Amino acid sequence: MDASADRFAGPAAAARRALVRRLTASGELRDPGWRAAFEEVPRHVFVPYYFAGFPGSYERLWCEDPSPARRERWLRGVYADVSLVTRVRDGTLLSSSSQPSVMARMLQELRVQDGCRVLEIGAGTGYNAALLCHRLGDSLVTTVDLDPDIVESARAHLAAVGYRPALIIADGARGCPERAPFDRIISTCSLASVPWAWPEQCRPGGRILAPLATGLIALDVFDDAEHGRMAQGRFLRTPAHFMPLRGGPAPRSGVLPRRAVKNDLFRFLLNLTADSLDPQEALSLWERERRPERDRYGVTVCGGRQWSWLDDPEGPYAWPVGPPQPPSAVASSRGN
Repeated sequence: MDASADRFAGPAAAARRALVRRLTASGELRDPGWRAAFEEVPRHVFVPYYFAGFPGSYERLWCEDPSPARRERWLRGVYADVSLVTRVRDGTLLSSSSQPSVMARMLQELRVQDGCRVLEIGAGTGYNAALLCHRLGDSLVTTVDLDPDIVESARAHLAAVGYRPALIIADGARGCPERAPFDRIISTCSLASVPWAWPEQCRPGGRILAPLATGLIALDVFDDAEHGRMAQGRFLRTPAHFMPLRGGPAPRSGVLPRRAVKNDLFRFLLNLTADSLDPQEALSLWERERRPERDRYGVTVCGGRQWSWLDDPEGPYAWPVGPPQPPSAVASSRGN
């Protein structure tokens, strides 16, 4: 977008610089290439409005509000390090723009290099795709989303700032075979399991990064002489709470001590083992292993099946993840 045609260009640029300084000082934004992307890509173009408030009582803030004070609130919120609710229906949150510090962490953990071809699962507002385009170039970025409205909105936002990656209306669980192979795959909303199409469409030596069970799993893709294409890796230490690809029941907690149910690390274990471990068994394991941090857990995708594990993929603690591969259709991503 031509800065002369953007009446928010001046204050937005100052706000972006301030955000980048905060993210850099906190250690969330270390890579110079990503720092430049966050400093130069105008997030306000991708979030022309959002909803502030509490569930069931949202206030809409937008760039065309007749009140200068409310326009200022809108712009200040756009460049705060918070997630922004972008779609609400009947008081229920449907879509959001992810917290910039979480986006920075994920993009850096993707470990892209010049020339990497990236598949993004979920178009969201288009902001994350714009950051990828800034870092790698439009021709190397592909974004897939099942929702045509989301895709077209993201396409308009991206075009407004001069980016034209491949935006495709398709089921994210099937990846994008016509644009494969990819060097990196990144998903921006929570999964129940890792679709097998992703490691299949990722080159050996590639990397997959996705939210899973309130954590971020980083999988390295490689070929094994016995099992063929595999993906394996550990969770990052940081928590990550994203909207799910499809709504589903919360993990069962049973009759458990309040102190455990309120603990973020235990809830992570409950999510990770929801279909395979009784909550009481999960509690016993968690206490016996001294409340493990997320980075002690990992996931292996191999031979049409996948499992999560504690400490060692071949160790005594392992649990199946999701249904047998290939999985059923996956709905659109709703956040970034």
